Amino acid sequence: MKILITGGAGFIGSHVARLLLREQVETVVIDNLNTGLAENVPDGVKFIEADVRSEELADIFRREKFDAVVHLAAQTMVNVSLDNPFFDGENNILGGLNLLESCRKNSVKRVIFASSAAVYGDIKTVPIKEHYEKIPTSFYGLSKLTFEHYLELYRKNFSLDYVVLRFANVYGERQGDGGEGGVISIFAKLIAQGAPINIFGDGGQTRDFIYAGDIAAGIWQALKSDKVNTVYNLGNKEETSINQLVEIFAKIAGRKIETKYGPPRTGDIYRSILDNDRAVRDLGWRFSMPLEEGLIRTYGYFSGKT
Repeated sequence: MKILITGGAGFIGSHVARLLLREQVETVVIDNLNTGLAENVPDGVKFIEADVRSEELADIFRREKFDAVVHLAAQTMVNVSLDNPFFDGENNILGGLNLLESCRKNSVKRVIFASSAAVYGDIKTVPIKEHYEKIPTSFYGLSKLTFEHYLELYRKNFSLDYVVLRFANVYGERQGDGGEGGVISIFAKLIAQGAPINIFGDGGQTRDFIYAGDIAAGIWQALKSDKVNTVYNLGNKEETSINQLVEIFAKIAGRKIETKYGPPRTGDIYRSILDNDRAVRDLGWRFSMPLEEGLIRTYGYFSGKT
């Protein structure tokens, strides 16, 4: 099996690449390094600097002959999608279509797509199951949902198998300040520097925080499974408020943390918890990292960077 990871120099991709390396799977990473770092790609994994939107992608596919693709490359910022919907669509839809065409023309067997809890919008019934209504509140959520529909049509028309994984708020080592779970890396950096942290809204808004290593394990299970052409939530099925997150960080740091509250951000949802029962049942996947332990690892990583 030969696997391509798009966006593999990002923080989630770096966890996936390390897991595949441990499993002795031949792996190639492509990344345009706009947000990723070449140093995140582990030794033993081939790295190609390229953009999924580029014409070069077709040549890479013809040359490398991939069996499956883990598609992580994306614009992941809610606020960026609202400020610049064209940029969001260009990356998340047009870039994805360029990828799918390369898959179709080069006999790729399966695409694992990193979707998001953002596709559901500000849904009131939690935990959220995969079949619940999807009303995104941001262009980011909309672009992820739109690409899910493209995957289904590529399956129907071109027999390209897929697995959609809707991530909860992902966090962990090597994370940047944006995207899923970015609040944790932002907080960890500021707390390590002894600086105050800003909270948008009242801090009562909740998220389902999941460690990047558990996401990588879910991707690996999806690559191996015979369950295809379906959608799975990957989350802890645990609800944590931003205020609770600050309390855990205070315990880890061993000191009181100064907080400043501001108005809520446009497009942000208030509650988000994903039901993971389908992934547990069908993929044999379970998260293994308790939140506090994962935060200790993440805080330790960013403390060493200050």
